[in-house]
Amino acid sequence: MNQTYPNTNLHIAGKWVAAAGGETIEVLNPATEESIGEVALARAVDLDLALEAAQSGFNVWKKISPMDRYRALRKVSSILQERIDQIALILTQEQGKPVQQSKAEIGLAVDIIDWFAEEGRRTYGRIIPARMDGVIQSVTKEPVGPVAGFIPWNFPINQAVRKISSALAAGCSIILKGAEETPASTAALVKCFADADLPPGVVNLVYGVPSEISEYLIPNPIIRKITFTGSTAVGKQLASIAGAHMKKVTMELGGHAPAIVCEDADLDVALNVLVDNKFRNAGQVCVSPTRFLVHKKHYNNFVERFTDMASKITVGDGMDPATKMGPLAHDRRIEAMEGFVSDAISRGAQITTGGQRKGNKGYFFEPTVLTDVPIDARIMNEEPFGPLAPISSFDDFDTVIAEANRLDYGLASYAYTSSAETAEKLGSSIESGMVSINHHGIALIETPFGGVKDSGYGSEGGKEGIEGYMNTKFVSHKTL
Repeated sequence: MNQTYPNTNLHIAGKWVAAAGGETIEVLNPATEESIGEVALARAVDLDLALEAAQSGFNVWKKISPMDRYRALRKVSSILQERIDQIALILTQEQGKPVQQSKAEIGLAVDIIDWFAEEGRRTYGRIIPARMDGVIQSVTKEPVGPVAGFIPWNFPINQAVRKISSALAAGCSIILKGAEETPASTAALVKCFADADLPPGVVNLVYGVPSEISEYLIPNPIIRKITFTGSTAVGKQLASIAGAHMKKVTMELGGHAPAIVCEDADLDVALNVLVDNKFRNAGQVCVSPTRFLVHKKHYNNFVERFTDMASKITVGDGMDPATKMGPLAHDRRIEAMEGFVSDAISRGAQITTGGQRKGNKGYFFEPTVLTDVPIDARIMNEEPFGPLAPISSFDDFDTVIAEANRLDYGLASYAYTSSAETAEKLGSSIESGMVSINHHGIALIETPFGGVKDSGYGSEGGKEGIEGYMNTKFVSHKTL
């Protein structure tokens, strides 16, 4: 047991408590496969307490002025800023990413809280000119109510803070269901909210069996909004439950991002950005570039240089300052990578670097580049969520657009071109919630973050991020 890693309790009604039944789940360090701690496992009795607390917290919080909510959130961001180094070590131990990436994730979380603190002061309504004298027509924004938020393990700070901050800025309370693989970092984030003296019940945190918690919380009449980040398959299940109860929903689901390198692209720029973002967090990123579609003019050169850069990435324990790519999150991800690779090879694909597990301790997998991958290979159709890069060539614009839009995913897309005309055509032709051209310009908190098609609906950034947590009310008043 690593004594620097804290065990994690539930946070309900402003208090840190063990699960009523005393149950816990073991937490492993993915770099060592060793047990480092435990997290409390909530059951129905705990969820009932969280629901009661969320309702009570909402009744208080919704009456607090936007200016005072702004001040409270700014206090939270200041506390989190002071704790970046401490929380980063916790995050790396349980998730595996290099410490510098952990620090960057938490630094972004500070910006997210600040952004939504400001946005909460700007949830303006409007007056609509009436058709007759003596009538006042007003539109106001009101918080939707208690929120149930569900987050994944790949960015346990970033995903949690987006949901908590937007909910609180709008005037809602929240029950956050954290990821059992990465509980302590999310708890450390929630502790920043608790230490800012928010009213009890405004922010609640639970862990447990995912299906049990979602199936219990979503139908409950106290919950009025659901926000989920995770796989498309699970997202569809949760959305169907929410739909049956007419609950507002934000779904940020899986992706399979095409990365198009056009004939007139700057290869130096494309390679530097794409390699870095492909292998960030060991490829366990929903907006990771996934299908590399390179014009035949550059294909051989691109493959050679991409392979060379990937092969030189230092893979190891995220606590080592020299590490550039840490382990996968758990053993199931190793099995998934091996399955994708073996399927591609069986269909004629070639490996130019990597392709297998690295070492026999820890969930490490080599940065892997695949060529000659046929269109029916699993990796060309299913989100790999790992350090695998299939590279294909194309001849013309219409062909590459058809491939980019072939799948039901539509979260993020990337393209490289030196032509303004081509850039405009790419931006308008690609079916995706986010398109970034000649740089990696998405996931900034001031911009909308969300997908289309099977990649979900709703946004978690920009002014759109707070809108999903509010109801629009129209009042028409005739003076007598």
